[in-house]
Amino acid sequence: MKRTWVPLFFILTILLAGCAATKTEHSGFLDPYPELSPGPKDGADLRYLKPGVDFAKYDKILLDHVLFYPTEDSALQGLEADKLKELADDFHEAMIKELQDAYPLVSEPGPDVVRLRVAITDVEFAKPVMNAVSTVLPIGLAVSIIKKGATGEHTGVGSASMEMEALDSMTNTRIAAAVDHHAGGKLSGYTKTGSAKDAFEFWAKRLREFLDEAHEL
Repeated sequence: MKRTWVPLFFILTILLAGCAATKTEHSGFLDPYPELSPGPKDGADLRYLKPGVDFAKYDKILLDHVLFYPTEDSALQGLEADKLKELADDFHEAMIKELQDAYPLVSEPGPDVVRLRVAITDVEFAKPVMNAVSTVLPIGLAVSIIKKGATGEHTGVGSASMEMEALDSMTNTRIAAAVDHHAGGKLSGYTKTGSAKDAFEFWAKRLREFLDEAHEL
């Protein structure tokens, strides 16, 4: 299967981000996969943190290109290049907005630089018409509520999945990894790609929180 990549900077996401319902499927991006463990509440579906690593020493970020590494049945398969570029730009913008003021992006490795590799592995696009109906009509709303109760997700709002790893930029040693799936909310489902943008913003915020906690900010 041919892998698709977009030459735009993407950024880590989520050392601690995600949802409780595990809907993750390994794409092969993190090959070899570390020993992943379930993430904490409100954290990644699966994560790995190298024992003994002082994350506080990393205060700059070296970003690899955005990668799209679709799982077998992913909607990313066959998606037009301009749509891939739009998704990559949205993710990059969300990450920069959250991180740039405290954790500058750099272009060279260094002792205080963490290298980030991230792949979007799946996107389930929202169905705006279906979602609007389920929000407006009482019977549709009831179905939507039941759906969320059973799966943790609203009907028709879409979702996104990703895999990431953080490397020490000087040694390329893996210090962290995560696999996560994030479903959109009712409002994000009003546009086809709204759920993906919602996931990008969510992951960016969670990454910022993790880094701030590591730096005791």
